[in-house]
Amino acid sequence: MTTRAGHTAEEQLREALAKPVFNAVLKTWVGVGTTDYEVYLRTGELLSLQTATGELTHPDELMFQIVHQAQEVWLKLLAHELAGIVGEVDRDELWEASARLDRTIRIADCLAREIGVLETMTPDTYQTIRRSLGKGSGQESPGYNAVHTAAEQVEAALDRLLDRRGVRVAQVYAANAQPELKRVCELLVDIDERFQQWLIAHFMLVRRTIGVGRGVNALDGVPTKVLTGRMTKPLFRSLWQVRSELTENWSSAGGYAPGASRESTAR
Repeated sequence: MTTRAGHTAEEQLREALAKPVFNAVLKTWVGVGTTDYEVYLRTGELLSLQTATGELTHPDELMFQIVHQAQEVWLKLLAHELAGIVGEVDRDELWEASARLDRTIRIADCLAREIGVLETMTPDTYQTIRRSLGKGSGQESPGYNAVHTAAEQVEAALDRLLDRRGVRVAQVYAANAQPELKRVCELLVDIDERFQQWLIAHFMLVRRTIGVGRGVNALDGVPTKVLTGRMTKPLFRSLWQVRSELTENWSSAGGYAPGASRESTAR
């Protein structure tokens, strides 16, 4: 549908969305950047960080930028929360650390879910957008690198906690004598698993958009096949290794044959 001066309804709407809007309830203009909400959240700066609509190489480029920018903000928050966990673990505040870990798990869930938005972009569309990305690589992500740095310090804090308690990771699981410590360990595994799931989701996005193969390279020149190793590399290696250790030392003694009576089982 064409409206004034040859402009389509879509074009007119996009022009309107770029301008301040009058809020009838507040009886003020929103989008000027002067309301308390806008000043506190710095929306004027925030919403100017994307390429202007008229300069986009493809309409989906706005989605591509916003999702990646949002991911960086979530990663910043994730690293911030992990730093808080270091202090709480060092102070033996395990309940507080557990509560914060629950939050980090939800943050990591947000990261993985947002990748799904990018999967609505078709490969031909990305090939167009890709021409303007230079040699950009996810390895250059400040948030990704900050999370790894923070995770190293969380693992070091856990090691210090284990030393203070005089136990090894395997003993935490085998004896079950320190349930609050075991809980912290399991929550760390949860956040690690969510982080790996985010990387797996990213791998599937890469697979959908540019493919994975020997002759397929990312913009930085690295073959996309290397992502298969990166996406399963844990943040807290010792907490995964203990699973193998427990299984290697496992014995079937004390169990029941399938179908055998268990009436004498102590309750």
